[in-house]
Amino acid sequence: MFGALTAVIATAALLAVPAPASAALGTPRAHNGVNSSDRGSSGIGRAHGTLPRQAAADAAVRGLDVSGYQENVDWSSVAADGASFAYIKATEGISYISSQFRQQYDGSAAAGLIRGAYHFARPDKSSGSTQADYFIDHGEAWQPDGKTLPGVLDIEPSPNLPTCYGLGPAAMVDWITSFDDEYLSRTGRHPVINTNMSWWSQCTGNSPAFGATNLLWIGSYTGTAHPLPNGWSTYAVWQTSDSGTFPGDQDLFNGAQQDLREFAANGTYQPPPPPPAGAWPVVQQGYSGRQVTTVQYLLDYHGAALSVDGAFGTATHDAVIAFQTHNQLTADGIVGPKTWQALVATVKEGDHNAAVKAVQAELNARGASLSVDGAFGTATHDAVIAFQTHNQLTPDGIVGPNTWLALLN
Repeated sequence: MFGALTAVIATAALLAVPAPASAALGTPRAHNGVNSSDRGSSGIGRAHGTLPRQAAADAAVRGLDVSGYQENVDWSSVAADGASFAYIKATEGISYISSQFRQQYDGSAAAGLIRGAYHFARPDKSSGSTQADYFIDHGEAWQPDGKTLPGVLDIEPSPNLPTCYGLGPAAMVDWITSFDDEYLSRTGRHPVINTNMSWWSQCTGNSPAFGATNLLWIGSYTGTAHPLPNGWSTYAVWQTSDSGTFPGDQDLFNGAQQDLREFAANGTYQPPPPPPAGAWPVVQQGYSGRQVTTVQYLLDYHGAALSVDGAFGTATHDAVIAFQTHNQLTADGIVGPKTWQALVATVKEGDHNAAVKAVQAELNARGASLSVDGAFGTATHDAVIAFQTHNQLTPDGIVGPNTWLALLN
């Protein structure tokens, strides 16, 4: 047991994620710094600016992004299911225009969604400025009509091509700068930059060059948007999953509905800071893994009858909706901070239930060797004490909200 508890401590030490530095809005940017056509997902991402307010995941402003892969989207159903915004793939490189772009773009607007267009970058094909022109000429540029979002530069890997398209970090930063400058020149606004942390770090050298000027759309399917690329301290949109309630990718806007309207009307806005790295995670349909297993155990504790398989499918989504409705929470099927706080149950030695199974599974994920039997006995008590001690929590062997929060991260 001592060896297992040592593993708990060693694994928990990996949880801390340092927040990146942030550049101030409007700071001039230095110009030098170190998929195929219709994809099912777009990977849009990143951040910009801070305000002394906090994003609230349980009051989520939800949206989606689609490409020609989704073809005929039922936009009325998408709106009825709670989507507020959509991004539509328009172009890729200098030779591809999505055959579905016009009907998707117009259809989303007709259903009342605020929408925008995105361009999939191909730095191996032509200059950034050339592709910005192609995007504007064959897609839709931002306009101050209150229903059009600024365009997005979606820059990430493409299947069967070199990850960085044959460019080194400095050349890639120059390519993005060229696209950004041309888009700004023609529209009066910077494009949103859509990327993921892995690609940005590898292909731009984790450049901070755009954090002061471009809003970020970050793609991360881990339940948290952290870590963010260098230069950004927050994000405008977070792509949380490649499947779920809506067709295509599932997205959360960082802000309230009035912020989304401001974003459309002005072509920019001030996103609030993201939840801290140790905050309650966001888990939703399409996810799989440890956090989903915990959601399922806790739902069963509250009366559901789910198969605990770690896959957030339709049955889990429906059970979350029912739980949220019963507890007078926003019934969106997304397990964010408020839903977690209602789900978690304080358990202690002597208890025997599905919530104890969740605790045991979480501790095992950190190196313990417990039987996931729902019986809170001496072994589970000792593992909880060791976990609490390492995480500077009161080592009382009782799993309350603070211990749950540490377990879930």
